[in-house]
Amino acid sequence: MSALTVDHDPGWEWDDLVRFREEMEWPEGSKVEIIEGVITVSPSPANRHNLVAEKVHRQLYSVLPDDWGVFQTLSVAVPSKLGMFIPDLIVIPLADVEAPGTYVPAGAAELVVEVTSPSNARHDRISKPAGYAAAGIPLYLLIDRWAPGGPTITLYGEPRGDVYRVLSACKFGEPVKLPEPFDLEIDTGAFPMD
Repeated sequence: MSALTVDHDPGWEWDDLVRFREEMEWPEGSKVEIIEGVITVSPSPANRHNLVAEKVHRQLYSVLPDDWGVFQTLSVAVPSKLGMFIPDLIVIPLADVEAPGTYVPAGAAELVVEVTSPSNARHDRISKPAGYAAAGIPLYLLIDRWAPGGPTITLYGEPRGDVYRVLSACKFGEPVKLPEPFDLEIDTGAFPMD
């Protein structure tokens, strides 16, 4: 099943979109995001997608301070880009998650990780990095299982406006180095290739 968009009034402002997203009953297990002002509903990720996220998750915990966490279902808000994203992984100080509500400001994140699926690859490659960069998230790791030239990993950083600079890129099986404050070399050798 692929992602679908939900028809709504195109003149809606940020608060209208968030309210609609929170008040509707969505299919259980689906991922409901606001991408460029459009509510997008995606099925839960496939097993191999989750396996990649888990392998990165496990490695991140080996270097994080006790007051930071790694989350897999945390919504992050980028109102300036009409975006409410649910990255596959987000590293954020725990204090920013302790506040009441259903989402956190994206700018509080230290790192976001997206693992592409066939239905969301365009969003993960274009729309979401623009939102993450606009929010000032220092690092964005794109694990693109469906890249045209084969599975790749791209680390983005140094956000300016809504654009990141490519810090490094590699193929599955090659290590990717996260800079400070992580100082972590992620082993991608165990990522599933298909």
